Amino acid sequence: MSEEAVAFFKALADASRLKIIGLLAQQPYSVEELAALLNLKPSTVSHHLAKLAQVGLVSARTESYYNVYQLDEKALESRSRDLFSQENLAASIVDVDADAYDHKVIADFSRKDGSLKTIPAQRKKLEAILRHIVKAFEPNKKYSEKQVNEILGRYHEDTASLRRELVGNKLMKREGGGGDYWRE
Repeated sequence: MSEEAVAFFKALADASRLKIIGLLAQQPYSVEELAALLNLKPSTVSHHLAKLAQVGLVSARTESYYNVYQLDEKALESRSRDLFSQENLAASIVDVDADAYDHKVIADFSRKDGSLKTIPAQRKKLEAILRHIVKAFEPNKKYSEKQVNEILGRYHEDTASLRRELVGNKLMKREGGGGDYWRE
C-alpha cells in the first residue's frame, strides 16, 4: 500500500478525527467550537485538525480572530475514489506471495524426497497439491497411462486417485477408453 494511502487511513483511524469530519461535513467550525462540541481541549482539536489538513481533508480560513475549518468534500471523494481504484488496490498487494498458501500446503504434506505423506482430504489443500504435481508434466505433451502412473508414483502410491483428481480438476485432459493424458 502506498505511503499516501497509509497516511490517509492513519488520519481517519481516530474516533475524534472521524467526529470532526462528521461535524465539518455539516458546516464549518472554529477550533473552540469543535472543542466544546467534542468535550476536548482546543490544543487536542488543533492537533487532530493538523493531521486532517496534512492529508488534504480540511482547510482553514480566517474570520476575524478565529480560524474556521471546513471539510474539503471534493478532496475526500477524490481521495477515496483514488485509493479504492482497482489499480491502487492491486498495487497494494504487489509484494504479497500469491502462492504462499500452496507452498505451505506442499511443505506440510511432503516428505524430504518430495513424495506425499498423504493425499489431503480437504478440497482446498488437495487442489494446492494437484497444482504442484501437474508441474511434473510438460504442457501439450501426450503421456500414456503407464507414463502418468510412473510420474505420479513419485508423489504417492495411489496413482489412480491422483490421475482422477488431475482430470476432474481440469489440470489434465484424457482421451476416452484408456487413451493418452496431457496437460494444456
